[in-house]
Amino acid sequence: MKKVILTGDRPTGRLHVGHYAGSLKERVKLQNSGEYDDIYLMIADAQALTDNAEHPEKVRQNILQVALDYLACGIDPNKSTIFVQSMIPELTELTFYYMNLVTVSRVQRNPTVKAEIQMRNFEASIPVGFFCYPISQAADITAFRATAVPVGEDQLPMLEQCKEIVHKFNSVYGETLTEPQIILPSNKLVCDSPGVLSGKAKMSKSLGNCIYLAEEPEDIKKKVMSMFTDPNHLRVEDPGKVEGNPVFIYLDAFCRDEHFAEFWNDYSCLDELKAHYQRGGLGDVKVKKFLNNVMQEELRPIRERRKEWENHLPDVLDILKEGSKVAKETAAKTLEDVRHSMRIDYFTDNNLLK
Repeated sequence: MKKVILTGDRPTGRLHVGHYAGSLKERVKLQNSGEYDDIYLMIADAQALTDNAEHPEKVRQNILQVALDYLACGIDPNKSTIFVQSMIPELTELTFYYMNLVTVSRVQRNPTVKAEIQMRNFEASIPVGFFCYPISQAADITAFRATAVPVGEDQLPMLEQCKEIVHKFNSVYGETLTEPQIILPSNKLVCDSPGVLSGKAKMSKSLGNCIYLAEEPEDIKKKVMSMFTDPNHLRVEDPGKVEGNPVFIYLDAFCRDEHFAEFWNDYSCLDELKAHYQRGGLGDVKVKKFLNNVMQEELRPIRERRKEWENHLPDVLDILKEGSKVAKETAAKTLEDVRHSMRIDYFTDNNLLK
């Protein structure tokens, strides 16, 4: 069996360092590992429209932005297929068939769906498309016969629901669909960390409390220096907490030992810095200045590659068009197998007469 990865992002804004630390770096690593036969990266515009139906321009404007972030981070269109979800109508048809295999109560019990509904204040009026997006996600995954799906822990319920749909379909219609396995991020710290501005809400594009991959140096510095820290670390001599402290969460995600040799040779590693902060005698400003140097070093090459691609937007569009063409061909083959298993391929070889 071929080893296939399917993953992606909603184009509701530019991608931020949480996406990079939590998934994009891992995707590039998987892409370059040589372990997988096919890698599909989906720009999930159709899913984004489930809660942006009245603002399609927001989604439209961010298609190229997400593609630019992918390319800037090292996604290689010669190794990975980048495509736009809405350009693959086969996904919609698969979703329609899968809907018959899932009950309303089962979707309502999905913890991820419940959390998303609450976050978007949809309790009183849930768009049907948004309510059904776990089923749509199952169509996305199975259309490409993905054997592995890299997602965060918050998406585990979605993968479980996908597996249920696969089992149900195969038990009713015969072995047709491929069951995916989850790949959890090796670094989930930044994705789940508090936002840089409040220290409370999760880092989010919609809340604007994050550091974007395309940020200019002065903007990165401004956000880092205003970052929330330990609220009880009021004086330099006070002991400080590193657990749950956004500054140290970012350092855990991005700091390497060589950064100390370059930017702060008072310490040799992050553990030494943490120990000093925890026992007291180290101010937040010094730690933030160090973090700023680390973030500038990490994001500079990404920003530079992104600007190079921005000068060749027609090439980026061609990458999306070609990727969507390849993805459509793959999804069409899966849909053909699904229709055959369901015995609704009536006109193929006059099957309706058999």
